[in-house]
Amino acid sequence: MKKAQVQNTTTVPASSKRMGKLRRWWREKSIQIDQWSRKKPFRRKMYLNRSLYLMMVPYLLLFSLFTVVPVVMSFALGFTYFNILETPKWVGWNNYLDLFLNDPIFIIAVKNTLIIALITGPIGYMLSFVVAWLINELPRYLRSIITLVFYAPSIAGGAITIWSLIFASDIYGYANAYLIEWGIISEPITWLQNAKYILPIVIIVQLWMSLGVNFLAMIAGLKGINREYYEAGAVDGIRNRWQELWYITLPNMKSILIFSAVIQIAGSLNVGAVTTALAGFPSVQYAGHTIVNHLQDYGHIRFEMGYASAIATVMFLAAILLNKLIRRIIRKVGT
Repeated sequence: MKKAQVQNTTTVPASSKRMGKLRRWWREKSIQIDQWSRKKPFRRKMYLNRSLYLMMVPYLLLFSLFTVVPVVMSFALGFTYFNILETPKWVGWNNYLDLFLNDPIFIIAVKNTLIIALITGPIGYMLSFVVAWLINELPRYLRSIITLVFYAPSIAGGAITIWSLIFASDIYGYANAYLIEWGIISEPITWLQNAKYILPIVIIVQLWMSLGVNFLAMIAGLKGINREYYEAGAVDGIRNRWQELWYITLPNMKSILIFSAVIQIAGSLNVGAVTTALAGFPSVQYAGHTIVNHLQDYGHIRFEMGYASAIATVMFLAAILLNKLIRRIIRKVGT
């Protein structure tokens, strides 16, 4: 009896062949990219850290979508007339010319914003650092409690309501009640309906609210300084706390100082919610009118998006210029 010889023929699936070709192609490309990256140090660095750059892709996509694209669109719309209902019409520099030459309310808004920024910006910045520096010198058990007490009110959601109650226009407002009790005034003052008082009150409230984030950043920066630097400084001839502050503390906090400066600039220029909550919109004789209020007026009420985009572009450029100036000043600290 003959044994039937069975010939086993194994066929390679087409998908396996495609995968093999894909692997060979990928190996060849990897070799080519590796050789290309060796030509310049920057390319080599990117190639060796390619996994890290790939992890940054989602962030870069979201950043481009929600930050870069809106900024570019705002800049482009600033040269058009656009009321949402009609197609944007090119008007060139007309929006910017009208903004600075034919819009007296914008000039008032610029003046108010600059006054608020020049007062609350430097004072809030220095006050945040001084308070953080003093609290950092306290014992650890006191430091945490005082940090919470100092920081919590400035981020409370109903903080502005408290100030509205303090400066209420009737005898039940705390300011009026105490001033009448002390005999300084005989009748209540309409604090938030009088153009003379609106801007100073806005400055006080904005200054108080600006301390929160900067204060925490300063505390974190102070805690991150290695104590060995102070010991080495004492050996090198540093004799008092002011020299420690200038030659050790501030130079080791430059990144935190720059971060706090950026936050302070943004907060000083973006004053709008405070004035609206305290003095209404628009405020009496535009006494508390800021650039943000002007932007909201044309963007959210009149829907003149081209003109509003021109206002936003001016704010954006002003923030960049101030940021560059502050960075130059901070880099000179400790030199």
